[in-house]
Amino acid sequence: MSEEETIEINEMIIKCPACNVDGIATSMMKEIEIPHFGKVLETTIQCGKCGFKHSDIISLEHNDPAKYTLKISEETLSTRVVRSQSATVIIPEIGVKVEPGPKSEGYVTNVEGILTRFEGAVKKAMHLFNDNESQENAKNTLAEIHKLINGENTATLIINDPFGQSNIVSDDVIISEIPEEELKELKTGFSHIEDK
Repeated sequence: MSEEETIEINEMIIKCPACNVDGIATSMMKEIEIPHFGKVLETTIQCGKCGFKHSDIISLEHNDPAKYTLKISEETLSTRVVRSQSATVIIPEIGVKVEPGPKSEGYVTNVEGILTRFEGAVKKAMHLFNDNESQENAKNTLAEIHKLINGENTATLIINDPFGQSNIVSDDVIISEIPEEELKELKTGFSHIEDK
């Protein structure tokens, strides 16, 4: 039996949300069961004309808020990570943090994939902020990320998920509750309208 079990696939041709051409983009929704995580809906929209692609993973199960902690080392680089669209990912030792926003996507990757995503984000930031201090900070952060990818250093991977829909699939992961005061401060990526 495969690690992921596909439960249902739904595919259709739609109007591309990027180039607006009708009947050109493929939209696929796949319900899958991921061990240690549960049922998720994997969605993909891809346009053959303009190259637009959007993917997301949405949990179909509700869980309690949870904090997932794993030591990053050469041995854990291939550890599977499921990050929901509402989770915050942190590596405190190198000062990197990604919080969910309105366009935040869920994804399934491994620890090395998380590091590669941080590497890409730091490189983008280098193009946005070209003052000497920002450039120096970014270079130092990239050097630390490369040490982790090459197994030359260790650090801590933390995923805080207010809906408990993420996971780090490892016997070494520590899963704990998120204290109430921290939970209130977590971003979810969803917009809220408050009545006055």
